[in-house]
Amino acid sequence: MVNVIINGIAVRVPEGTTIMEAAAKAGVTIPSLCYLKEINEIGACRICCVEVEGESRLVSSCNNLVYEGMVVHTNSHRALEARRINVELLLSQHDGECSICVRAGNCKLQQVANNFGLLKNPYKKDLPKRIWTETFPLYRNVQKCIKCMRCVQYCEKIQTLGIWGMSGSGSRTTVDVTYNRRIKDSDCSLCGQCITHCPVGALRERDDTREVLDALRDPNKITVVQIAPAVRAAWGETHGLPREMATVRRLTAILRSMGFDYVFDTAFSADLTIMEESTEFLKRLQNGELKDLPMFTSCCPGWMRFVKSQYPQLVPQISTAKSPMQMFGAITKTYFAEKMGIDPEKICSVAIMPCIAKKAEKDGHVFDRNKKHGMQDVDIVLTTREMDRLMRMQNINVFSLPEAEFDSPLGIGSGAGVIFGATGGVMEAALRTAYHTVVGENAPADAFRSIRGQEGWREAEFDLNGTTIRCAVASGLGNARKLIQAVLTHKVHYDFVEIMACPGGCVGGGGQPIPFEQNELADARGNMLYSLDRLSPLRYSHENKEINVLYDTYLGEPMSELAEELLHTDHNSWVMPLNMHLQQRNDEDTTIHFGVNK
Repeated sequence: MVNVIINGIAVRVPEGTTIMEAAAKAGVTIPSLCYLKEINEIGACRICCVEVEGESRLVSSCNNLVYEGMVVHTNSHRALEARRINVELLLSQHDGECSICVRAGNCKLQQVANNFGLLKNPYKKDLPKRIWTETFPLYRNVQKCIKCMRCVQYCEKIQTLGIWGMSGSGSRTTVDVTYNRRIKDSDCSLCGQCITHCPVGALRERDDTREVLDALRDPNKITVVQIAPAVRAAWGETHGLPREMATVRRLTAILRSMGFDYVFDTAFSADLTIMEESTEFLKRLQNGELKDLPMFTSCCPGWMRFVKSQYPQLVPQISTAKSPMQMFGAITKTYFAEKMGIDPEKICSVAIMPCIAKKAEKDGHVFDRNKKHGMQDVDIVLTTREMDRLMRMQNINVFSLPEAEFDSPLGIGSGAGVIFGATGGVMEAALRTAYHTVVGENAPADAFRSIRGQEGWREAEFDLNGTTIRCAVASGLGNARKLIQAVLTHKVHYDFVEIMACPGGCVGGGGQPIPFEQNELADARGNMLYSLDRLSPLRYSHENKEINVLYDTYLGEPMSELAEELLHTDHNSWVMPLNMHLQQRNDEDTTIHFGVNK
């Protein structure tokens, strides 16, 4: 243990503790803009600098360790002056139009500047200039970037994609897409983790709220909205609603008050996905197609973009089942439209998702019958944050609205569908139904709970009527890469693998609310979904009565000809840019082909 004095407070901490961590234990807060524990500990912003007795220079507290007898002053005149100057220099290259920034009121730089009481800046404004596409789902404003390196480090260390890097030199150094690429030509997975870990408003999702407002005001449009499972675990956070009040039924009432004609639960189509995907898995297993490589889940578009750009040879191993969002859109414009007597061309299908990759998924990455007729399954995707902005725009009092039920006939979802939003949830839900299909009776609903957890890579084995099913779950693309490398080098063998691009699954998605302190909430949100599953009277997808009616009266059975047409997709129908290493191999050897990316 080490004895330290911080601002006159004696504190005893373990060896290897940073000054910032020791200060926190003493109840002293040291501001920082760039620090992310174990990810970005480079002291780039210099806001956390403190004065240490005996040291001639100020030291960054985020990456300097305490030593026995260290005396630290976090608010000495010298430290405060340096901190103020660093903030002013950052502001001189920062677009300070806070009133039209999505992070207004939730911005670390804004807080630090306000805490200093800055009323003017002695340094001349010198904003960098860059052109960025307005159509890509991920938008970057270079004039708001403070070069903290969080996005660079997170993308490299956690997601292992290295999309962001430094360009330029001297005062013109900035963050940009690596290899001098345009973002739309890169192998970005659109996980959105760079957005949720940015301390300012330099990164955000493409804003599609205007499209929704136009649809709601169009008397010729029938607006249908679906709410993803993960959204219910997070939407109330920015409103200060306790989780027990921030229910999906209250959100249903809010969306209905906005003017949506029909409000549905994506948990319904998650159940539909399970019916199709579990059937496909059993079929591939029985046909001996999984002897060498497993079947991978397909519901995460960030994962789909990753595998197609990094491991295109694995595309044939991915389930052909569409994601729940896309399945819901397809059923809305066919079965639902016919049942309600609505012209499908008048339907505007809106999805509230925890994810920005869903914007790319709906933009044309799925080839389906509806598109042949000039229609997309889903017309508009809003992130949870965009939905929040719509709510504030309409001055909705989220505390006063009573709860409301989903509409019918696509409004019932099982607990199995709800846990889709947590890592391991898709796997668990699929195994519940696969077991029933093979054995003829239900396993206990929690029989497959050993696949749950927040570890980045988990594995389990289950007995399916005498057959051992080897399963694995990974969340976060760095963990996915490790798993895939182990599979391809035959160090491990699985039959069924679930992968989610975002750590913790969809609950930690790149479109979810951003906590001010930017602490990770995926675990708490995921636990909420598992609690909802545990309390649900319906915990098996195959027992969803509305799903059974859909098959009995319309689809026939899972993987029928009509189900294949509406609910499955051809992964070869869209192209994803390869990573730079595969591109170079393609350029050097014309005999190397990577299927759909050729």
